[in-house]
Amino acid sequence: MIKRYTRPEMGAIWEEQNKYQKWLDVELAVCEVWNELGEIPEEALKRIKDKADFSVQRIDEIEKVVKHDVIAFLTSISEKVGKDSRYIHLGLTSYDVVDTALSLLIKESLEKIQKDLIVLKETLRDQALKYKKTPMIGRTHGVHAEPITFGVKVLVWYEEIKRHIQRISQAKQNISCGRIAGAVGTYIHLDPEVEVKALAKLKLKPANVSTQILQRDRHAEVLSTLALLCTSLDKIAQEIRHLQKTEVLELEEPFTKGQKGSSAMPHKRNPVRTERISGLSRLARSNLQTALENIPLWHERDISHSSAERIIFPDTFIITDFLMAEITDIISHWHVYPEKMMENIDLTQGLVFSQKVMLALTKKDISREDAYKLVQKLSLIAWEQRSDFKKLLLSDPEIKKLMSPKEIKECFSLDPYLSKINTIFNRVLSDES
Repeated sequence: MIKRYTRPEMGAIWEEQNKYQKWLDVELAVCEVWNELGEIPEEALKRIKDKADFSVQRIDEIEKVVKHDVIAFLTSISEKVGKDSRYIHLGLTSYDVVDTALSLLIKESLEKIQKDLIVLKETLRDQALKYKKTPMIGRTHGVHAEPITFGVKVLVWYEEIKRHIQRISQAKQNISCGRIAGAVGTYIHLDPEVEVKALAKLKLKPANVSTQILQRDRHAEVLSTLALLCTSLDKIAQEIRHLQKTEVLELEEPFTKGQKGSSAMPHKRNPVRTERISGLSRLARSNLQTALENIPLWHERDISHSSAERIIFPDTFIITDFLMAEITDIISHWHVYPEKMMENIDLTQGLVFSQKVMLALTKKDISREDAYKLVQKLSLIAWEQRSDFKKLLLSDPEIKKLMSPKEIKECFSLDPYLSKINTIFNRVLSDES
């Protein structure tokens, strides 16, 4: 587990103390229902709730002997409770407790992710609006295409994060499920009413049917959702890294006072934080593979999934939490260079307006194919000779027969490329209050 990257809130969720507390919450909820059904006396329940407690250190000591974490947990509890502990874990199997508690841990973690996603979404919204009409070159295949705006680029990310909020909500709904159904899910030593009522106390719903465990497609869905989210953060980080290249330099991640970029080269301002996001997102994606492998288990259950889940869930949630904090801070404090964006639009000396010229020619009684050939011929000359495209057009005899100088010059205005930006923003933000 990458403890060094743990943000306290998410890290605390996956500490042993919180895990065992969730186990105890499940046990106490079941005791309360048994009491309601007349199986545990009122006085015994009160003593259990008053005395039930545990020590992580003591559980570890017991587990070294018994080699079973749930038995060690129950033994630790019984040492605190005394004779009334005979009512604890009544009719349950270990994974009635462990799986239900795992759902609680995942749900708690997803709720934190949801809150952080809303902050990221609003941060992206603010930046998209701020740079709504800031022109920059659009690139396809890494090559200059046509002008866009930086605001539209950020708006694409904003819309993507909105979809992730929906995915997280769906994953939380499907994992907000527990099972208290006994050793193989058939309630042999339990009343199904115990499951329904105990899970209701924990704000979970019961699985309609289970084996000894909740089926692992639910858990894989959670890690799939997190892997998708981390990959989108990687996508944003990678774009920042590309735009920070020396030759491009339209955008930079924050470079703080006293920061140093290289032990050898004092001039370096490297995109280390966005590179770290790209690197750690790979771990989230690789953990998803393990979650998928955990779905097919032997018969009603084996424990091949258990050891892996003790790593992939804490690590993936901690990674996701860290990456969201990083990208939100980077976006909030990045350095944007509109002048360099304009400089890069002009880098090809007007070639990025070639489609505008071609479409203007098609209105002059010339076929689209002929217009394409004519514009491409002049474009290649401009590219190979590093000459001004507009000047070539103004001096070309064939073009001069078809278009006036004014019509040619109008093709090189940025205004048409900005004319529908409001429409795009209105469509994306129409559901915002």
